[in-house]
Amino acid sequence: MTDDTRTEVATKHERLVAILDERALDALLLTTAGSVSWLLAGARTTVDAASGPVFQALVTRTGIHLGISANEVNRILAEEVPESLAHDGFVTVHPVPWHEPVGEFVTSVPGADQWAIGEEADHAAALRGARAVLLDADLDRYRPLAQDLASAMSDVLFDASPEMSELDLTAGLAGRARAGGVEPLVLLACGESRAPFRHPLPTETPLGRRAMLVISGRRRGLLAHLTRWVRFGDPKDGEAEFEARLLEVEADIFADLRDGRPLRDMMTTIQRSYPRRFDAEEWTRHHQGGAAGYVGRDPMLTPDVTDVIRTGQAFAWNPSAYSPELGIGAKVEDTVVFHGAGPEPIEVLTVDERWPTTTVNGIARPSTLQL
Repeated sequence: MTDDTRTEVATKHERLVAILDERALDALLLTTAGSVSWLLAGARTTVDAASGPVFQALVTRTGIHLGISANEVNRILAEEVPESLAHDGFVTVHPVPWHEPVGEFVTSVPGADQWAIGEEADHAAALRGARAVLLDADLDRYRPLAQDLASAMSDVLFDASPEMSELDLTAGLAGRARAGGVEPLVLLACGESRAPFRHPLPTETPLGRRAMLVISGRRRGLLAHLTRWVRFGDPKDGEAEFEARLLEVEADIFADLRDGRPLRDMMTTIQRSYPRRFDAEEWTRHHQGGAAGYVGRDPMLTPDVTDVIRTGQAFAWNPSAYSPELGIGAKVEDTVVFHGAGPEPIEVLTVDERWPTTTVNGIARPSTLQL
């Protein structure tokens, strides 16, 4: 393990100790893939994507106890949490028989039966706050992931044709993502005939005149998200203007991000922006995205979230619209980092320089690829 990784884990540990102090806890048990991977510098925590992590972390003021399924210990110590971190006593490894729940390791931690231990679910908002501001080390992993996904998306869509099926399109993207070490967690596609669907799981339907492709992919714990469109032939009258209006909604969202602002206040921004461009109820027809990072939406924007926007936080907003008159949908989504006041308040991570763009409020935004 490098000194930089040690520093990263120690910095994140300090954020968790602050939660222990604030909530009068002796320890905090991290059980989700996002939290454990964040703490351990992007460690891969799952084997079966449909199941939970194969190891958990009990965080105390003086260190980290890891409960690991015994059949996974060798690999995890060799590839995810190097043994060198355990040699100085900061991390203690507790193998758990494969046939027992991983969480049983807590009973083997000396003195833990006398501790006030917080369960992750009971402190979810505080943990999101701890994860919110990305470290330079996080960004050093995030930028290449996002660029690799954007490049894979371009490769697939540059070779697309109207006769291809939605399944063909997503299969090509999944293969390219996997070849780059990225685990696709969401793959969506719709051709022209399925434009009304906001979450179109791919089918054998041909793409036709116009298509959308969506991916959320994970590498070293971080998740990047992006959506792109391709069009075969000339646009319909009003089509380009419809797409431009959606980019204006996204621009309103970007412009209203403020350090320290309650995240839920972005609902007001969105509820005001849509009616100026679309049907007043359009914003109600699909979720609008939210914060990003080590969880898909960390959190998703709702009227009830208690989180606060922070400088250095990642977001993946998700505005969308559908026009029955034109028979087309529109959606824009990229993974970005909010840098606060300065020359570049919004850094778009999911960038491929080959993709056509249009500038909106000084930010290059993806256009529909014309083939």
